[in-house]
Amino acid sequence: MSYHNLVIYELNELYKIFEEIKKDINFDFEKITKQELSNLSSNTNCIILTKKEIPGFDNQIIFDKFPVSIFKILEKINIEFIKKNFQQQSEISIGNYMFNINSREMFSSSDKLKLTEKEISSIIYLLKAKKPVKIKELQSNVWRYQSQLETHTVETHIYRLRKKISKVFKDENFILSKDDGYEVNKKK
Repeated sequence: MSYHNLVIYELNELYKIFEEIKKDINFDFEKITKQELSNLSSNTNCIILTKKEIPGFDNQIIFDKFPVSIFKILEKINIEFIKKNFQQQSEISIGNYMFNINSREMFSSSDKLKLTEKEISSIIYLLKAKKPVKIKELQSNVWRYQSQLETHTVETHIYRLRKKISKVFKDENFILSKDDGYEVNKKK
C-alpha cells in the first residue's frame, strides 16, 4: 500500500507548517483532537505524530524535545512510512497460511516452514494468477528458461515443494494440479 497518512496530535504549530508546505510533501496528514483520538482504532493504518507516547497505539513518532529542524521531522516521518510499507509488503495471507516474503517463511498457527527464493516466487506467481498456470509460463516467468528447452525443472520443483508443505502442514491441497496447470488453493 503506497497511501501514506499521518495523524498529528497536540502539535498545532507543526500542523500549520505542514499546511504551508503540503504541495512539497509526499503524504497526507490531518490534525485530530483528543475526542477524535479516542475514536481512533489502535490498529489504525496511519502514523501518529505526537509530543508524548499514547498507550495502546503502534506506529507513533514522538517529538518531545524542541526545537527540531523541519528536515529532521520530515526525514523521521519518511523513514517510518518506509518501514511501515516494508512490513505490509512482506507479509501475505493465503488460505490458512501467512508468508513472510523477506524471511521466506510459511506459517500456520502452529508450524513454520523455511522456503527457498524460487519456492516463494513460485507461490506468489501462482497466487497472482487469475487461472491455473501452465508449466511453460512458470518456466519462462519464474525460472527464466526459454520455452524451446525441454526440461522437467518446474514439475520437479513443484513436486518437491508440495511434498515439503505436506510434510510440515499435512496439507496435500495447497498447490493444486489442474488439467491446464497449477494453482494455489486460496480457501481457508
